Amino acid sequence: MLGYLIFATVSVALMLSSIAATSLVVAFPTIMAAFSVPIIIAGWMISIYQLGLTATMPIVGKVSDVLGKKFTLMTCLVLFISGSMFCALSPNIGWLIFFRLIQAIGGGGFMPAAVGIVAEEFPESRQKAIGLFSSIFPIGQIIGPNLGGWLVDSFGWRSVFWVNVPIGLAALILAGLLLRQDEKKGGNIDIPGALLVGGCLALFMLSLTFMGYGNMAKLPWIMLFLAFVLGALLLRHETKAIDPILDMELLKGKPFVAANVYNFVYGTAVIGVFSLIPTYATSVYKMGALECGLLLTPRSVGMIISSIITSLFIVRLGYHRPMVVGSLATVVGLFSMSLEPQNITLLYLIMALLGIGVGTIAPAANNACIELAPQQAATITGIRGMFRQTGGAVSVTVTTLVLQKTGDMAFGFSAVFTGLAIILLATMPLIFMMPKSPNERD
Repeated sequence: MLGYLIFATVSVALMLSSIAATSLVVAFPTIMAAFSVPIIIAGWMISIYQLGLTATMPIVGKVSDVLGKKFTLMTCLVLFISGSMFCALSPNIGWLIFFRLIQAIGGGGFMPAAVGIVAEEFPESRQKAIGLFSSIFPIGQIIGPNLGGWLVDSFGWRSVFWVNVPIGLAALILAGLLLRQDEKKGGNIDIPGALLVGGCLALFMLSLTFMGYGNMAKLPWIMLFLAFVLGALLLRHETKAIDPILDMELLKGKPFVAANVYNFVYGTAVIGVFSLIPTYATSVYKMGALECGLLLTPRSVGMIISSIITSLFIVRLGYHRPMVVGSLATVVGLFSMSLEPQNITLLYLIMALLGIGVGTIAPAANNACIELAPQQAATITGIRGMFRQTGGAVSVTVTTLVLQKTGDMAFGFSAVFTGLAIILLATMPLIFMMPKSPNERD
């Protein structure tokens, strides 16, 4: 019984991150108008969240082992709650982006720590438990847009941040009461490695952002060069570190490389660009905030249903078939979106198809990565999350850059949807380099 209560507790934490991400995207056009900033600046409200998640995830797995998963999860909850509160109080876009980063650092710890907790609580049915855990995020994606749309229309954009505070406090109390005081494995936290990861990703994202400004021709390329320098230093440091943030032995393996290249592309296709769907709906279809929230609902429902079904039969199905089916559904959905369907019912059906694709992929992709090193579930989840969220952050930044350059929302989004569909289709062969089923790692 306690195991199920713990599952529910960590699920609340994970749902928080989902609600925070999706409620903001509904509020995005309103915030952009409130502060009178261009989309390439406002886009950093989303990009910085992705960046924070990305930099945090690979660190949290190691921190969980050193300091304990309970302590790590509760610390992340405190950061998330604080970040949400100060986002709501922000007087300008600069402070909002900064506190959004604090919120993201907290939210980034939820997934690795929670997956590690779930894997320990359900050792005999790990694949099914982790698969079902994947369905929690889309539940938040149903709540977030609809709640966010109603809050924005009724109380203004600041309310989408205030709503996280009571939910976060409830999750914090539950975690303190129910989570076990787990055993600390010992070791050191690779602080230089963590700083190099964060610096490399930050410079890379900044370089893409500043490419949108014509008066900064050299600066983005300097930043890009420095990002690669830090990346090289990171690889050199991690090969010599006693307790590296990134396990280089894992990264050398072809299945792990294939899995995370696929995760990166998967992140660009299903995380990043869809953060801007409300902006797409507002500009192309002239929808209000509440309508934008409703538009995202079929996608979330499709994700929940398909992820639960896939999770229940994951041992029988294996990992390859769900990822292939889900990828093809996503490709078809993206191509369909690029055609700018005028029939609203058809648009809702396409969003549902995209959700089915994501929900089918997620449980299989999660388990396929963990299968490579089941004893390091939190670490694996953190590294996988880093690649996936990097893809999402790159997608948001590139999409805002394309929209800025084209000056035409409909054409810009169509080009992005088409490009993502082609890239995802091209990377599908990587699926067959990953573990095929439980206990098969070659």
